[in-house]
Amino acid sequence: MLFLEFGKLFGKKRASVLALLLLSSMLSTCVTTTTGGFMVDASEERAAADYIKLALAYFDNSDMPGARRHVSNALDIDDRISDAYMVLAMIFQREGDLELADSNYQRAIRLDKANSSARNNYAAMLFSHERYQESYEQLEVAANDTGYEGRSLVFEGLGRSALRLDRQEDAKAAFLRALQLNENLFIAPLELALIYFDQEEYLPARQYYQNYLTTIAFLKLPHTPRALLAGIQIEGYFQNHEFVENFSLVLTTLYPTSPEYQVFQRLNDAN
Repeated sequence: MLFLEFGKLFGKKRASVLALLLLSSMLSTCVTTTTGGFMVDASEERAAADYIKLALAYFDNSDMPGARRHVSNALDIDDRISDAYMVLAMIFQREGDLELADSNYQRAIRLDKANSSARNNYAAMLFSHERYQESYEQLEVAANDTGYEGRSLVFEGLGRSALRLDRQEDAKAAFLRALQLNENLFIAPLELALIYFDQEEYLPARQYYQNYLTTIAFLKLPHTPRALLAGIQIEGYFQNHEFVENFSLVLTTLYPTSPEYQVFQRLNDAN
């Protein structure tokens, strides 16, 4: 887990609160015109969009009642806003109401089939509950949205889902595409390193693992048990004994109950 210095954390929270107050003030002074209930005029459309931004801000600050209140405000203006149901799904997911989250994600996508954010978030929930085929299908559609800002992460998620479906070549292609779009990812190079190692292509395996290490060091992120075991295996093949000893110590000390540690023990016993 990453920790922020208190000053930085306070500054981030204060900026977030100020943004919320400013947007709330703008909404309170918004004037709309009546359209007879059949169409939403421009000012109402802007107000609904601002309510959704507010809902997301409250969600990011872990204020679910506040987030839900602003989603309701948006839906009072227009009950066919795809993003509103996406945020509602995120709230239900955070609160553990998974059936409601599922139905709201689906409704968001029905209302706007081009809502790649909804598809990406829905796919993440599906993946976390081992519904890998459904996750893959949602991400496959989102990956074709060339205008989506998070497209590199979509391809990364597509690769992870493909791995769970034993589609290694599809996974490799997805991870390579993810890195082509954003070379600063860290999951994609790690998974590519493991794929190439499994395919006995040791030089590209090592290169991608080095790319992973560089990105992790830059982002100051901790290694996962999967990454530690990958490093032990890949660098072990190249007889980098010091590296293997260091990573073995970290895996043994920090993750003694992990499945990766069990694999590590079996590898040691085999040698």
